[in-house]
Amino acid sequence: MKYSANHIELFAGCGGLSLGLDQAGFSLTLANELSPMAAESFAYNFFNENLEEKSKLNQCNENTLWLNSNFSDLKSRLRENPFTYPPFEDNSGISDLPQNIKKLKGKLIVGSIIELNRLLESYPELVNKLKDGFGDGRLDLVSGGPPCQSFSMAGLRRRDCEKNTLPWEFANFVNYTQPKIAMLENVTGILRAFNGENGQRFHAWYEVAKVFATYNYVPLCLHVNARLAGVAQNRPRFIMIAVRHDHLLSIIEKLDTVSNSLFTEPLAFFEKVKNKGETLEFGHLNYIDAIKDHALFESSFLKPLVSGEQVSVKDALDDLKLENPSNPSFFVQQLNKKFHCLDKRTSLSNHDFRNNSDLVKRRFRIYQILQNIDDRSVTKAVFSILKGELDFLSEHSWNMLKKHEFKLENNELFKFKTKTQLELYLHQHPTKKQTQKALVADAPAPAALSIPDDACHYDHQELRVLTVREMARIQSFPDNFVFRSKITTGGQMRKFEVPQYTQVGNAVPPLLGYALGLSLQALL
Repeated sequence: MKYSANHIELFAGCGGLSLGLDQAGFSLTLANELSPMAAESFAYNFFNENLEEKSKLNQCNENTLWLNSNFSDLKSRLRENPFTYPPFEDNSGISDLPQNIKKLKGKLIVGSIIELNRLLESYPELVNKLKDGFGDGRLDLVSGGPPCQSFSMAGLRRRDCEKNTLPWEFANFVNYTQPKIAMLENVTGILRAFNGENGQRFHAWYEVAKVFATYNYVPLCLHVNARLAGVAQNRPRFIMIAVRHDHLLSIIEKLDTVSNSLFTEPLAFFEKVKNKGETLEFGHLNYIDAIKDHALFESSFLKPLVSGEQVSVKDALDDLKLENPSNPSFFVQQLNKKFHCLDKRTSLSNHDFRNNSDLVKRRFRIYQILQNIDDRSVTKAVFSILKGELDFLSEHSWNMLKKHEFKLENNELFKFKTKTQLELYLHQHPTKKQTQKALVADAPAPAALSIPDDACHYDHQELRVLTVREMARIQSFPDNFVFRSKITTGGQMRKFEVPQYTQVGNAVPPLLGYALGLSLQALL
């Protein structure tokens, strides 16, 4: 039987992690998100609150509350640059915070985590309510994914770069609210060493672990991959599960032998940090890898993270094709049955096809062929011609390419008879893009998949980029999860806008969130 847990979600985005945690038995105590565009999707799905419709009807937002805004009207707020929000105590701004703080329970606060922490610092009564879970008697979990790449403890008190401070702010919030567990999610790149000041190298994940240890949390660090949890994407992620020291001591003997042993090194690391603080050098804590250390995951409370069925792109997308769609796969059927908290929808949302020119479609066919060949030297040679760096193909590349059918201007598929013909064809389809590729039907999608230009379809009859819904399927969002606000963006607005494609790309896959939730239940 699931423990009736509660959680606070920071850096909530559109709500992928919250959706997974909800299905695993966690109820939402509070959420926080900086972007009003991502918040619009969160509100629509978790509160059934249509902020765009309310803005048109001049109605008040009820469950989505701005910490402080430059605008009083909802329409302006939904397109507000979040980096221009006034400080929470600035009287020139407009805040939605209620006089009765009990009314914050279950709400989404739109605003900066930095300003939220300043609010907690000045509002002890709110801190106590959060610690108490607004009447639950405790707070079980605070989770979120702050950017960590440029973070080190040595620079955490510097305020010249906001990104440097976000993990510190996350840890500060945890220190204020004292949940039993804090869970931090981040890109796998955090595990690579970074060059710090004076040429020194530091490991951001290790620095973050030290911060949590100073705040009395024992950090268990993991390297996981969402595909092992049943997601149709090869999506490696860093996860830190930080258990409050006194809570860990109260449960550790109740854990199975393998689960107990996972905390041996983190506890030793915790004691070292208590003694040496930020001066503790790198090397006293390792992370556990879900592939290399699969047996440890399989035999412990982490088992849900490696128990998913392997899912291919074709499993996730084939029924959404324009031409000759298949019936929904078992994966799609189960995905759409799994998440019970969402409202039923009568139509499929976010499946609008983007227009691509005939030239672009022919180039997409080239990408499909390169994926089918799967030879780096051939890919490099073709892109060198597409980018105007080379004029000719090697004999090896020609011998591999001549077996395949390219798309002509008359839309027919054609095998070139001579190397010269193919070289001329490639010169006629130039591009400066280097990262775009076609999906492979029988494999999970690649990790880098957050904007339309990242990938094109695997089917030669579907020479197009993916729709938002197709991206969401790959990320394991059910079809009744609706993405709101703009579909995409560009130019200078990329710096602060979070449109639908980016919301999907930034999200924690709900199935991974569900697996994490099940794992955390064992520690509660």
